[in-house]
Amino acid sequence: MTPERLARIKQVLNTRQPDLTVLTDQVHKPRNLSAILRTCDAFGLANMHVVWPKEGFRAFRKTAGGSFKWVTPHTHRTMAEAIVHLKGQGQKIYAAQLSDRAIDFRSADFTVPCTVIMGNEVDGVSAEAAEQADKHIVIPMMGMVESLNVSAACAIILSEAQRQRKEAGLFDNRRIPDEDYNRLLFSWCQPVVKRYCDDRNLPYPPIDHETGELIDGVGWMQKVRVQRANRPRWNEENPVEVS
Repeated sequence: MTPERLARIKQVLNTRQPDLTVLTDQVHKPRNLSAILRTCDAFGLANMHVVWPKEGFRAFRKTAGGSFKWVTPHTHRTMAEAIVHLKGQGQKIYAAQLSDRAIDFRSADFTVPCTVIMGNEVDGVSAEAAEQADKHIVIPMMGMVESLNVSAACAIILSEAQRQRKEAGLFDNRRIPDEDYNRLLFSWCQPVVKRYCDDRNLPYPPIDHETGELIDGVGWMQKVRVQRANRPRWNEENPVEVS
């Protein structure tokens, strides 16, 4: 871990916006999901919410450009479940939806805790989500086409959200909680150790926040090996402890 890399990681974490997020409503093309995930990272979002399409949620790593490492995706079974969850966190719900009550997206207040719902490529935002939204927002179109690709529309909306939040000073101080900051700092500084711990259900070892390196990594690994060596083994055919 170079000092420059660590400084970059901390700078990104310090500007993450925990109360601005995107919720996709049955967006079924993995490349669009990946592009939206990458857009969320680019504009400082810490989280993205997804209602699983029938095929299941997949993010193409190539398209996402590694952004799945930097933005935490949260999946929900239904839009109703997702909206209840987000409103329970005090989020305003803005649906990207053409309707009689839709306003120019630049007129929406993105400095408050809010979620932008992006609908799928064919049907747009579902009727259920549109009804539950606090506001409908649209991007004014001046050409012959009537709509944009969902990932392009998401980028335009988040660009405005970023502009408003920068003017309001919301990027000036770290806003993510200490617990999330420490977890993400470890994950981003030590991705290999993170995978090792996750695969074996181990707690993360402490790291030095000044260097990004493990504190006594050799000693920690020795303890892990001893614990694993002393762990009881089980006979798969007869579930009793064996030595």
